[in-house]
Amino acid sequence: MTGRVDGKVAFITGAARGQGRSHAVRLAQEGADIIAIDVCKQLDNVPFPMSTPEDLAETAELVKAEGRRVVTAEVDVRDFDALKQAVDSGVEQLGKLDIIVANAGIGNEGGALVDLDETLWDDMIAVNLGGVWKSVKAGVPHLVSAGGGAIVLTGSVGGLKAYPNVGHYVAAKHGVVGLMRTFAVEHGHQSIRVNAVHPTHVSTSMLLNEGTYKLFRPDLENPGPADLEPICRMFHTLPTPWVDPVDVSNAVLYLVSDEARFVTGVSLPVDAGSMLK
Repeated sequence: MTGRVDGKVAFITGAARGQGRSHAVRLAQEGADIIAIDVCKQLDNVPFPMSTPEDLAETAELVKAEGRRVVTAEVDVRDFDALKQAVDSGVEQLGKLDIIVANAGIGNEGGALVDLDETLWDDMIAVNLGGVWKSVKAGVPHLVSAGGGAIVLTGSVGGLKAYPNVGHYVAAKHGVVGLMRTFAVEHGHQSIRVNAVHPTHVSTSMLLNEGTYKLFRPDLENPGPADLEPICRMFHTLPTPWVDPVDVSNAVLYLVSDEARFVTGVSLPVDAGSMLK
């Protein structure tokens, strides 16, 4: 089956690489034009290299290679005015908005909640929760004008159960579930569906970086991805250490397509059976 979102326009945050890029390309393959934004700079307290303007430009070229139109902007999801300007400009150029994928998020250092540095907490909540709220807030008026649409928020298995030493991340992602359900209730009468995907470990730079390797394998001097694999496998029921971005993108595609026309308020794990443990 092809063309599942043919002729639609999707606004995607965190689109320069990783899951966001995968979502942009996958929706473009199925017929959508894309408004792609990303912060494209290094944020304080993020221990791994973040996206660059070149990454966002590469996403745009990948979308164009699928024969679709794309509008890009470098935007911090904490900045509502900049988000609104990017969405409004994209809609002006592409004609409408049908889909919002609020995907942008960060990871930073952790620790027990009672010992956690307040700056780490504030940054996490501002991006991974506040940024999701602001992204949807910026786009929803256009969905209302279009007579309906679909929204997908990026959660995490950490939004469905707790893990130690990442309580700020767990709190933000649990909050995303609350946002999703509330948006679904508030906008259902306007034919706007709102759901969330909850990935386990995903093979992106947020997971596969030196800081993560050392966090999970402090017993090794120079750990790498092969050393992380057996640890990550322990989280899952299926025999894999992580899923790939396209696995999450396929779930997003389903949720924004007409195949899910009566699906709203749902938390969909893409977790290799992590929630069974």
